[in-house]
Amino acid sequence: MSERYRHLLSATGRQVNESAIRRMGITAARLPDLVSFAPGYPDASRFPWDELRDIAARLLDGHDPSVLQYGPTRGDAALVEALVPVQRARGIDAAPANILVTTGSQQGIDLVARVFLDPGDVALAELPTYTGAISAFRNSGARVAGVRQDDGGIDVEDLERVCARERASGARVKLLYLTPNFQNPTGVLLDAARRAALVEWAVRADVLIVEDDPYGTLYFDEALAGAATRPLCADDADGCVVYLSTFSKTLAPGFRVGWMVAPAELAERCEAVKQSLDLLTGTLDQRVVLEALRADLPGRLAPRLRDTYRERLAVMETALTDALGGTLTWARPSGGFFLWARLPRDVDDETLLARAIERGLVFVTGSAFYVDGSGHDRIRLSYSWAHSDQIREGATRLAAAVEACRAGATRDPATTPEH
Repeated sequence: MSERYRHLLSATGRQVNESAIRRMGITAARLPDLVSFAPGYPDASRFPWDELRDIAARLLDGHDPSVLQYGPTRGDAALVEALVPVQRARGIDAAPANILVTTGSQQGIDLVARVFLDPGDVALAELPTYTGAISAFRNSGARVAGVRQDDGGIDVEDLERVCARERASGARVKLLYLTPNFQNPTGVLLDAARRAALVEWAVRADVLIVEDDPYGTLYFDEALAGAATRPLCADDADGCVVYLSTFSKTLAPGFRVGWMVAPAELAERCEAVKQSLDLLTGTLDQRVVLEALRADLPGRLAPRLRDTYRERLAVMETALTDALGGTLTWARPSGGFFLWARLPRDVDDETLLARAIERGLVFVTGSAFYVDGSGHDRIRLSYSWAHSDQIREGATRLAAAVEACRAGATRDPATTPEH
């Protein structure tokens, strides 16, 4: 920001944080012949183009002018009603008074930050966690404290320690943000026993859990369809969980339709804040999603999406193994969009990204997902968007970038000519 405008900015305007993933998108747009493992985009070839075209044609034939009119901030009444059985299928008993339609689940995170966090408050989050949540919480003036994660998800004992430490310092700990199902960026599935323990902890600690669930239906094994991916909100009898989800991954992200499930008084407060932000989520978008639900489009698409992303993951794992051998290591995700890879000791994420961009490849650095400055030994590789040939080419470019990093690390600076 130039000095010309800096004195005009608010405190929020001065400290606002941009998503690292969005920055990669800008970089990607400028590079020819690019292979991108950066964005968590769904595969556009799997969008139900014909069905959506028919729905849009019916809605825009002019017989119902409300399709292009303002509507209620809470959401189209019929869509809100249609979300009740969607939630019931996930084990959540929600009434319309508990549901707020949001402009994507990102707006749900932003609303939570605005409604619950004051400057100086603490939001707890997994190490690592979704960059969009980090930005939303920090943009509200809150501090984000990280909690360790392992192969079973967030470490409940460390959660207790971090919460106690923050409160002992005088901080107000307001909420815990987590993605239990195929977490972004790690792909980790939260252990069922820990789900129950977290709900119990939230009641005891008087902390709100913000449960973000964009990937819960994108499991790769049918055995994960039940208890393994059951939302925490489904077992919340004390009103301590706010649940967020979206149609971005299961229908199409361009509609920007997500939703929040919360205790009625909290949903009402979030609705009031949303009204000042955008008045309402786009009416046409909501109506298209409503008609898609009535036709069970998300339900019919889900098996095909699971097959697609399972196959893409297999292609990426094979390609990385062929190109890099055991140089990169990872735990195989059981759903979602991301492979979370550990780098060799002599390579760091930011140097590797610079070398990869030189070779026409982008990904997201691991450190972008950490609030404590760590994570430079990790990178996030998305397999959801690139097609199989692109994935194989990207693995080859990544191997070349790793080799370039290692060559640079072993070169003797005293004997290397300057350019």
